[in-house]
Amino acid sequence: MQQAPFLPRERFTDAQAALDRVRQIYQLQTQHLRERLQAYVSGQLGPGRVRACYPSVRVQTETVTLTDTRLSFGFVAGPGTYETTLTRPDLFDSYYREQFELLLKNHGVALEVGIGHQPIPVHFSLAEGDHIEGSLTAEQRLRLRDHFDLPDLAAMDDGIANGTYEPGPRDPQPLALFTAPRVDYSLHRLRHYTGTVPEHFQNFVLFTNYQFYIDEFIALGHRLMADPDSGYECFVEPGNVVTPRVGSPLAAGGSAPPRLPQMPAYHLVRPGHAGITMVNIGVGPANAKNITDHIAVLRPHAWLMLGHCAGLRNSQQLGDYVLAHGYVREDHVLDEELPLWVPIPPLAEVQLALEQAVAEVTQLSGYELKKILRTGTVASTDNRNWELLPQSRDGGPERRFSQSRAIALDMESATIAANGFRFRVPYGTLLCVSDKPLHGEIKLPGMANHFYRERVDQHLRIGIRAVELLGQGGHGQLHSRKLRGFAEVAFQ
Repeated sequence: MQQAPFLPRERFTDAQAALDRVRQIYQLQTQHLRERLQAYVSGQLGPGRVRACYPSVRVQTETVTLTDTRLSFGFVAGPGTYETTLTRPDLFDSYYREQFELLLKNHGVALEVGIGHQPIPVHFSLAEGDHIEGSLTAEQRLRLRDHFDLPDLAAMDDGIANGTYEPGPRDPQPLALFTAPRVDYSLHRLRHYTGTVPEHFQNFVLFTNYQFYIDEFIALGHRLMADPDSGYECFVEPGNVVTPRVGSPLAAGGSAPPRLPQMPAYHLVRPGHAGITMVNIGVGPANAKNITDHIAVLRPHAWLMLGHCAGLRNSQQLGDYVLAHGYVREDHVLDEELPLWVPIPPLAEVQLALEQAVAEVTQLSGYELKKILRTGTVASTDNRNWELLPQSRDGGPERRFSQSRAIALDMESATIAANGFRFRVPYGTLLCVSDKPLHGEIKLPGMANHFYRERVDQHLRIGIRAVELLGQGGHGQLHSRKLRGFAEVAFQ
C-alpha cells in the first residue's frame, strides 16, 4: 500500500489551530494522490494500491451544551463521541472555523483532529483545471480502480440528513449532515450543472423557472458593476466569466461557454460570500431536487423560489403575488427521502422578509397590499398538463387542490421548500400569477410578453430586497430550530 504521509491525531482548544491542522492534512493527502496519479499516467507507478484519507474532527463529551439553548446548531445532542470527515478547507474556511468555535464554546472540550478512515477518491483530489485523467489510455482507465480509490456511492448517501443513518455499536455519532466524499461529489456536480465553480456561490440563493428573471438579473449585475458604491465585488456568469466592479482590484477573467449548462448560475459577489446567487433551474421538480441536493453542501443561509404559477382562485389577477405558507406535494421526487406525512412549515423570518419586501418595492400597505399579495398553500405537481386530465368520479387534481385550499400551482416550489426542510436550509417561496387555467385565462403570446415586461423586474427586486432583509438579522437567527431533529448534528 502506497500510503500518504501520516500525521498523529492531536487535540486543539483553539479553532484556528484546529483548522490549520485540517488544512495541513488535506494538502498532504491530496498532494500524494495527485503525484501518484501523474506517475500512473506516465507509466512509472510502482505495484500496490495508492491511498489517502480525508482529515476528520472528533468531539468527545460527557455533557450537554453548557451555554445558550436557543441556538439551533453548534452543539451535540448529548454525551458521547461525535466525528465527521472534512474536505476543501480552502472553500469552507470560515464555515469550519465557526463550527469549531461553537463546539469549543458550548462544550468546553478539545477538538481532536487527525487522518480519518474514509479514503479520498482520486477524482476528488484534482485541483480546478487539472485534467490529468484526460491523458489516460483506455486500458489505464479500466485499470484505474486497481490502484486508486474511486467514488463509492455507499459513502455518499443522505442517511444522516434523512434521519435514517444508524452507526454501529462502536462507531461515533455524526457531527455533520454530509460526509466529505458526499460534499466533494456535489462540488463536482455543481460545476457540471451550473457552469461555475463552487467558490463563486453566495450564501443567499434565488431559484427561478424562467429565463426572463435571469435576463433581468444579468442586466442588474452589469449595472451594479458600473456603480463603484454598489457594495458588490464582481458579477460572475457561466464559464466563470468575472466582471469586476468599477474601481475593484479584482481582474476580469473566464470564458463564456459555447452553450449554456443545464442550470446556469449567476453570482453577485460580496465579501464573505454575503452576496446573491441566482440559478435558472428550468421546469420541473426533478431539476429542483437535483440542484438543491448539491447546493445544500455549501450550507447557504437561505434559498428562495421566485417564479410563475397558475392562480387557482377567481379573485386573483394576472401579476398578483403568492406567498407560500404551506405546500401540497404532488411532485413525487422526494417521497422516499421525506415522507408525505412530514409537514413543511413556514419560517417566520423568511415570511416576514418577503412580505416586507413586497410592501417596500410596490409602495403598498394594509388593504391595498392584500389586493396584490395573497398568502396561502401552493401545490406543486410533476404533471405539467394536469389541467388536461379527465375528471373522474372520485375527483381529479382540481378537487384535491380545492380541498387543500391551494391558491396557486407550480412544478418546483414544494420541492425546493421540502429539500430546504430536509437539509436544514431556510426556504421561502414568492410566486407571480401568470395564468388562471381553471378560469379560462391561459398564456397567450402577446399577453404573456406584456405581463413579463411589467412584472419580472419588480418581482426580482422584491426577491433581492428580501435577501437584504434576511442578511441584516445574521444567519444565527435565520437558522430556525424548526428545522432541527431530535438528535441533531452539531454542524449547521
